[in-house]
Amino acid sequence: MEIIQSKQNQRIKDYRKLHLAKNRKKTETYLIEGEHLIEEAITYQAAIEVVLMTPSYHENHLQTIEQIKQAQIEVLILSEEVMKTVALTQHTQGVMAVIKKKESNLAKENINGSHYLLCDGVQDPGNLGTMIRTADAAGFDGVFLAEGCVDLYNDKVIRASQGSLWHLPIYEASNAQIFKAIQASELPLYCTAVNQEAEDYRKLIANHCVLVLGNEGQGVGPFWMEKADKSVFIPMPGKAESLNVSIAAGILMFAWKQWSN
Repeated sequence: MEIIQSKQNQRIKDYRKLHLAKNRKKTETYLIEGEHLIEEAITYQAAIEVVLMTPSYHENHLQTIEQIKQAQIEVLILSEEVMKTVALTQHTQGVMAVIKKKESNLAKENINGSHYLLCDGVQDPGNLGTMIRTADAAGFDGVFLAEGCVDLYNDKVIRASQGSLWHLPIYEASNAQIFKAIQASELPLYCTAVNQEAEDYRKLIANHCVLVLGNEGQGVGPFWMEKADKSVFIPMPGKAESLNVSIAAGILMFAWKQWSN
């Protein structure tokens, strides 16, 4: 195993660049941090290129290291100081990985499940990661990330998803590409909205659908509202004006998925 003690090492410089979305896009790779995410990535066969760990982590986590060895993944040992320069969090666990992005080509894939979540311009990484995790927990078949969404490989998105981004298909594409795939699948589009045409979600049994939730401040954009088969709302008997988008997504996904079974 190679041991790196210099912050100026070229590989370290390259890994630090992955903190920025433009470099993740350019190299088609991203960083993850923490033991749980490493284990999930190995279990669900994410394309791990290399695992980075400190000497102390290497000494004290034999079970995880054995998993890494069995998966035949390269390991680099970084000094504590070097690890701090690559880490995504202030208090690093001492283990990270570089992963190759999974290719998702809507033109080559059939959308043949019954329930999908579509995120339209969701900007908060915690919200997006939570929505992906909740879609996974509710048994949805996949997630579409339409235009304007925060980068899927932002570290806060990944941490909030708790590894769910490797559990189910996630498609990042333009509005037009996503709509074409949905048309081919013949799934109805149900958008969340607050307007006179919106229906109480409890009156709609969605045996199959694409559920669309929008930007935290603006809601679902005009592109998807114009194409919606129905618009729905969640009744709120309290005094709050609105729900957090990830909470709203959770209510609708669990209700519709369970009612359809």
